[in-house]
Amino acid sequence: MPLALANGHFSNTIGFSRNYHSDRYEIRFENFSFEFNMELTYQSFELQLKHTFTIAKFSRTSTPVMLLQIAHEGYVGYGEASMVPYMSETYETAFAFLKKVDTTHFKYPFNFEEISAYLDSLAPGNTAIKAGIDIALHDLEGKLKNKPCWQLLGSNPAQMPVSSFTIGIDTPEIMRQKVLEAAEYKIIKVKLGRDNDKEIIQTIRSVTDVPLYVDANQGWTDLEKSLDFTYWLKEQGVLLIEQPMLKTDRDSNAWLTERSPLPIIADEAMQTFDDVERAKGAYHGINIKLMKSAGMYEANRMILKARELDLKVMIGCMTETSCAALAGAALAPLCDWADLDGPLLTSNNPFVLPEFVDGKWVLSGESGLGLKLL
Repeated sequence: MPLALANGHFSNTIGFSRNYHSDRYEIRFENFSFEFNMELTYQSFELQLKHTFTIAKFSRTSTPVMLLQIAHEGYVGYGEASMVPYMSETYETAFAFLKKVDTTHFKYPFNFEEISAYLDSLAPGNTAIKAGIDIALHDLEGKLKNKPCWQLLGSNPAQMPVSSFTIGIDTPEIMRQKVLEAAEYKIIKVKLGRDNDKEIIQTIRSVTDVPLYVDANQGWTDLEKSLDFTYWLKEQGVLLIEQPMLKTDRDSNAWLTERSPLPIIADEAMQTFDDVERAKGAYHGINIKLMKSAGMYEANRMILKARELDLKVMIGCMTETSCAALAGAALAPLCDWADLDGPLLTSNNPFVLPEFVDGKWVLSGESGLGLKLL
């Protein structure tokens, strides 16, 4: 008969049998399982940026973050929800969602398909806070199995791509200063989408000749001018362009993709798994961000789907701590490009910065994400 315990239960049969070769009794366990409810805790955190971060449509100096922990059998999995303003998630929406979560739905070994469906049943959207839960569960799973997350996901650390370092829009003087500070990075990512895009590139080229990624953040509107600009950008050592036109204007993005000498990558147009199929024919590749995909499980599905459709893949990030960056890094070897500079742009990261060598994140052999607290 099962024995009930606070916050958990025994299940199946516990039998006793006589050992006839000694005077001892032995306990026989038949299909034995012992489960404690997962304990979910969380706290808000304001992640400060080293510099004001400006893109085509707005500026900010910090990012609201929710830090999560899920404890089980003496292990703790860490997660993070980075809630950038344009995604419409806030501390209030995160707290409201987390209050709905019943952790008895998180049973180990984890079925992430079922967990994802359960979280979606609580409320649509809220992808950042769902990502925080998903990341914590992946970290916990790795610790329970004593394996690194990258190994569970089928990644090979030797195939880690170089990560770009982002330079936000600013005055020429400040941008030159930012580039000089980023001298150790092998690829610079440049935010464009304003009237002075050419000036921005020329400013950066005045102090460095490293390869560039360009992110237009939906800021381009004239097709012919945009096409001419892509050829000029290629001459300047640019390797790819993210989201040139409005994410809702599939035809214009497809027109440019067909003619561009550089890969055109869906960014704002790429949110969740269902968007991957729509990217075929409109873009050369996709940029996956865990805060948009709702976590590592969905991101991995998106990578596999993109490969089926012959789309290139970038793994990107928001301004994040080491927690979400390591979650992205665990998937990065499965991708063509990486833009995982989130913690490098912040000034109060509450975790140890992971090892970063020759422009690449180094995946450790430690269980889970390999995250270390300060």
